[in-house]
Amino acid sequence: MPVPPADVPPPQFPGIKAGRPEEIRIFACWFSNTAYIYKGSNKTNNANKTNIYYFLLEIWRILQKLYLYLRNEFFAIMETALTAAAPQCLTTAADVRRVVDYFAASTDVKTTSRALYVRTLNGFFEWVQETGREVPALTVADLIAYKEQLLTAGKSPLKVARYINSSRRFYEWTEAVKVYPNIARGVHAPKRAQQFRKQPLTVAQVGNLLRYERAEQSARDYAIVNLLVRTGLRTIEVIRANVGDIVYKSGQRVLMVQGKGRDSKDNFVILTDAAYMPIYEYLKTRPDGSTPEAPLFTSNSNNNAGGRLTTRAVSAIAKQGLKSVGLDNRVFTAHSLRHTAAVNMLRGGATLEQVQYTLRHTNPATTQIYTATIREEQRLNNGGEVLLDKLYNTV
Repeated sequence: MPVPPADVPPPQFPGIKAGRPEEIRIFACWFSNTAYIYKGSNKTNNANKTNIYYFLLEIWRILQKLYLYLRNEFFAIMETALTAAAPQCLTTAADVRRVVDYFAASTDVKTTSRALYVRTLNGFFEWVQETGREVPALTVADLIAYKEQLLTAGKSPLKVARYINSSRRFYEWTEAVKVYPNIARGVHAPKRAQQFRKQPLTVAQVGNLLRYERAEQSARDYAIVNLLVRTGLRTIEVIRANVGDIVYKSGQRVLMVQGKGRDSKDNFVILTDAAYMPIYEYLKTRPDGSTPEAPLFTSNSNNNAGGRLTTRAVSAIAKQGLKSVGLDNRVFTAHSLRHTAAVNMLRGGATLEQVQYTLRHTNPATTQIYTATIREEQRLNNGGEVLLDKLYNTV
């Protein structure tokens, strides 16, 4: 297709955008390119080429108006149909499930997020049914009552926030497609405490854990736990790692990381000798230990021997070690080891920026939460109550 001369500016067609029907975009390309050719052609005199150029533009404007009219008529008909059907869309449990599934499928999020929407919304509508409420008659007061019920039942603010956020997204969508008004507008998720529920280990406790893993557990389990406490990796990041992800950057050994919610391995943690050597010793025991595509850590189970570990398996390895050194409490988990890395960095004099880079937090406010642990320690170590006791004991 001929290319228009550089001195001929292309006409602007604001009504034509990517994603419109293919026939309309074909018309746009044909008319606009034909107009360019006639406008810039040296074989046509100025008067003729100007007349033809504007004639073609006029034809295009007429087609554009016709398309916009037909499109608007179509959407008006669809809106009328949806509005008329709305009272019947959310009446039975089966109807609700279908609408929830359609909502989840229409959201541009990861599969895990869609599953979370479905699970939390189904939980909400089960509560609606159990309490004798009617779905078509729900109001903002019902959503607030649901939030209070979750908190009363002992759900954590974080979990309740997930339920409420799912409901808000759902009702924003139902209003947008004219199925149901947005009754979640103005409903707030409970505030999250400015500290983590999982407890970090002290430096002495980390030492006890690593000595136990080295002496009592397999080379694999020791390498995993050691890696968690020295880098702050998440369990999902551990299982995604391959042997070939251990590379060098500017002379330093690093492990490339595919973080939470990421589609590629676009970040890294530094592998010091202390972090790397247990991995090296473990890989020497594996026949595929030098294969770049092989998982960094593999399963020993009968059902998945040689396959990639799961997050549940990594969590179980960490939990078993923690229990064995006397940290048998639900506040001590594999994720505690991530918090341990962060808090101990701060204890050692690291800046918040260093902690943020190491843990790969997108939002520095997340890193800021770790300072609450440090403040709590300072409060415990310098309690005013102890000072008062010392004063009163002299009386």
